[in-house]
Amino acid sequence: MRFLKLKEVMALTALSRSSIYKFMEESRFPKSVSLGDRAVAWVESEVEEWMYERLSQRDEKQA
Repeated sequence: MRFLKLKEVMALTALSRSSIYKFMEESRFPKSVSLGDRAVAWVESEVEEWMYERLSQRDEKQA
């Protein structure tokens, strides 16, 4: 298991900071994990799963 910091999540998903937090608030993106007082991260496998779900939705719409 690997934790990703915000900049890594942004680079991996091509989402902006505000989009990530907006989607989290809407329960449309994996929740972050608190690593301490001012540090959060995301579980890499959960972010990758979210990305695969987006691809599946795209493929369903095309079928």
